[in-house]
Amino acid sequence: MAIYTAIDMRIATWNVNGIRAASRKGLVEHIARLAPDVLLLQEVRASPEQAIASLGLCSDWHVHWHPAVKPGYSGTAVLSRQPMTIESIGLAGAASDDEGRLIVARIGPMRVASVYLPSGSSGEHRQAEKDRWLKAFMPWAQQFLSSRVPTILGGDFNIAHTARDIFYAKANEGTSGFLPHERAWFSQFLDGGWRDFVRAAHGDVDGPYSWWSNRGNARALDRGWRIDYLIGNKAAEKRVERTWIDRQGGLEVSDHAPVLIEVQT
Repeated sequence: MAIYTAIDMRIATWNVNGIRAASRKGLVEHIARLAPDVLLLQEVRASPEQAIASLGLCSDWHVHWHPAVKPGYSGTAVLSRQPMTIESIGLAGAASDDEGRLIVARIGPMRVASVYLPSGSSGEHRQAEKDRWLKAFMPWAQQFLSSRVPTILGGDFNIAHTARDIFYAKANEGTSGFLPHERAWFSQFLDGGWRDFVRAAHGDVDGPYSWWSNRGNARALDRGWRIDYLIGNKAAEKRVERTWIDRQGGLEVSDHAPVLIEVQT
């Protein structure tokens, strides 16, 4: 008698730090190696036409791009091997999403979001913009928390949640991305019921990291930050098979590594 099992869906999130530059460094080959069914991209930094040309996408990918108004800046995308429905673009309650920071899509039984929260590292005005997004993001996400639809928020949150998520914790206590109020926000977000799947899989250990500075040989020495996440609601948690960070992609393509999860569908 045949035994039928649920089909797994592999979801990857990756801040590619500019899709055109990443493509020249082997992005397409790494996507083939990772074999995701769904790919959430951040920091695309290209128009849809430029991005498509860089990837040389074949017709079996379904794609939605959300570029920034400013050319060559920010931008997110969702790529799927099966048809998808775009549920929303942007974040109601934030100042705007003309920087292309959020897409929500329904793919089969799953709901996924490609999330790219602002960085505050370039100055007070950008930290203020980041804080506006954090204030709006939590109540916005609340609508999905108790949904029966398995929902995964994947992307670059630009926050290392705890000292386990950053190699030089003490030295960065005053650095955007590890500020006390940002970390408190993340704790409140997770305490509300969202699940950090990578941390759940690895437990209370240092790392694994997903971003490395280009200074001081940080990547080779694995002295990084974990700021890229796959976060899900309870309906998604029940379907998780495994999750991991692919360090090779972070060493060769971008300053960020892809983060992957396999779920039953």
